Amino acid sequence: MRLTTTCFLLATILVSACSTKQSDTPLVGTWELVSATTVEKDSSFSTFDPTHKMIKIINPTHFAFLNHAMNPPKDSANQFSAGGGSYTLKDSVYTENLEYFSDKAWENHKFEFVVKISNDTLIQKGVEKIEKLGIDHIIIEKYKRVTK
Repeated sequence: MRLTTTCFLLATILVSACSTKQSDTPLVGTWELVSATTVEKDSSFSTFDPTHKMIKIINPTHFAFLNHAMNPPKDSANQFSAGGGSYTLKDSVYTENLEYFSDKAWENHKFEFVVKISNDTLIQKGVEKIEKLGIDHIIIEKYKRVTK
């Protein structure tokens, strides 16, 4: 009995030591987009739209983003987009596996970013590339932390 208890405790310690807990990462929380830039070939331009509000929510295993027009005209459809899926984080490399998106052509693609967090600011930079849509550019997004 004592040997079984010792083996169980040892196995628990080993499993705990080998697992990485993404919940301990400072990436987890809710973030609001404050600037966005796209780089295509030799040109760079802002893609941030101050008439919209976008948040990104990151939990230990998944991410989601929600983007909507703040004051859409009453005679038009509510401008809204959303997406999400699982992600991985290894050092500063954050890879989104986009499983859900309002534009189905973007689904089932992976997007790799380098992330940097400084105080309450998250900056992610990476390539968005979807050949069948002719998309191939670098994006740089800056977020401010809303909650942990």
